[in-house]
Amino acid sequence: MSELDPVRVEIIRNALVSAAEEMSVTIWRTSRSSVVREILDYSTCVFDAGGHSVAQAARMPVHLNSMAACLEDLLAGPMPIETWNDGDIIVTNDPYSGGQHLPDILTFKPVFFEGRRIAIAGVLVHHLDVGGGAAGSYDASATEIYQEGFQIPPLKIDEGGRRNQAVIELLLANSREPANVGGDFASQLAALDIGVAGLQRIAQRYGADALAEATKTIQNFSETAMRQLIGAVPDGVYAFEDFVDDDGIDLDQPLKIRAVLHVTSDQLMVDLTGSSGQARGPVNCTLNMTRSAVICAILMSIGSEVPANAGCYRPISISAPEGTVVNARHPAPVANRMAVGHRIVNAVMGAFAQALPDQVPAAYYGVSYAYALNAENDDGSRQVYFDLECGGWGGHPDSDGADGFSCGFHNIANSPMEMIESVYPVTFLRYSLIPDSGGAGKHRGGLGLAREFRLDAPAGSFAANLDRFTIAPYGLGGGAAGRPGRLMFRPADSTEEQALSSKVSGLRLESGDVVRLETAGGGGHGPASERDLNASKHDLEEGYIS
Repeated sequence: MSELDPVRVEIIRNALVSAAEEMSVTIWRTSRSSVVREILDYSTCVFDAGGHSVAQAARMPVHLNSMAACLEDLLAGPMPIETWNDGDIIVTNDPYSGGQHLPDILTFKPVFFEGRRIAIAGVLVHHLDVGGGAAGSYDASATEIYQEGFQIPPLKIDEGGRRNQAVIELLLANSREPANVGGDFASQLAALDIGVAGLQRIAQRYGADALAEATKTIQNFSETAMRQLIGAVPDGVYAFEDFVDDDGIDLDQPLKIRAVLHVTSDQLMVDLTGSSGQARGPVNCTLNMTRSAVICAILMSIGSEVPANAGCYRPISISAPEGTVVNARHPAPVANRMAVGHRIVNAVMGAFAQALPDQVPAAYYGVSYAYALNAENDDGSRQVYFDLECGGWGGHPDSDGADGFSCGFHNIANSPMEMIESVYPVTFLRYSLIPDSGGAGKHRGGLGLAREFRLDAPAGSFAANLDRFTIAPYGLGGGAAGRPGRLMFRPADSTEEQALSSKVSGLRLESGDVVRLETAGGGGHGPASERDLNASKHDLEEGYIS
């Protein structure tokens, strides 16, 4: 048997995926905060010796696609690969050095075998709180990144195996939840060691040369598969626009995301020229974040079976003018970059729907419903309860959209209410699907969710970075838009509810106050009957919820 016959390459590919999954399981089993342990807001990846992605665990596309771009930026700029030595760990959370937003801390560790660099292990973890003007580091009122939390420029936290503990101490001193963040960061670093050991075992078994050749073959396979899928899309130019409600500061000013696909043979260019200029509020994307969204939308539209690695990116080019919401300039705030990121996914998929109307679904809920509660307890301690919610998936050409379904760009897991109540001073009053919140159509959109809780601590503050409150998830092929989301507040001493904006920072809460989040339903697909359209209109106007 040849050392690199297809069977051997596939065995090595699965071994590399297993190494990434071992890192993922390590974090899941050893992390402390609910955002990591329950929501699974982290990702792990394996890169070849040159820093090109080759295998990843089944976690979050928003992380995985941008981790590769971040590493490329580091190697091309402040951290050339020649300076990486055995025992080093590179860390950063700087969005303008390849990161996403400040709570997402990236770490990379080179893997050496018999004195030769054979791979790089990478882990990205969303940390519960890294400071800034709001709990969870999601300050909807921020106008520059300095207000969003603790920044870590690219640096070596470990050098030759010796740890710079001062970096960790600085991070924890700037967090409202140092115990949880410290535990999660220790878990993150431990996962890197697990990844290094797994990759060294692969090299021990198959040889460093065979491993290097296999990674090239794996990446080339993905490139070939992606070119075939692009080649199946009719050549042409396809444009679509979608909008973010606002940036949370300049209200009633929607932000346009315009995507134009240029399909030529087996190559694809995505042009985002025409998108709105960068916003004052923290909804901006850096270029790497935008690239991540574009790649995710392409894979969701045409390439779900393509192994995601550096190879599948090669036939794709992206144009995103600097100074726009899709390529913001420093020091623009970016904490809620997912508002624009999800909309990039929606816009690119909307453009693909023109080329492939029988393949692409209508818009899903299109936002990471991120909110955080800073609870103030009787003993003077504080706790940060951070959570993410999802909504309805868009109707498909062949089926209804899924209800309350998290997938796509963020791919988060559900936080069980029983676990949250056992840890934080909140009581949940409702968690349910919202009837008829999906857009009407031949195939209806999936239903959104309602989540309502009461604060049991003496006091607290609440922050939320949401969207799709005014501009609903679009329908396709004559299908209706989904029901928009909303955020409601009811003081303990009142029976009257107050509607809040989609982006909130520093809302004071007292014991007994109630907050309810209602997420958007997905858009419908295909023409709906008049009866269905009237029913959806009634439910939207009445805000009906069971």
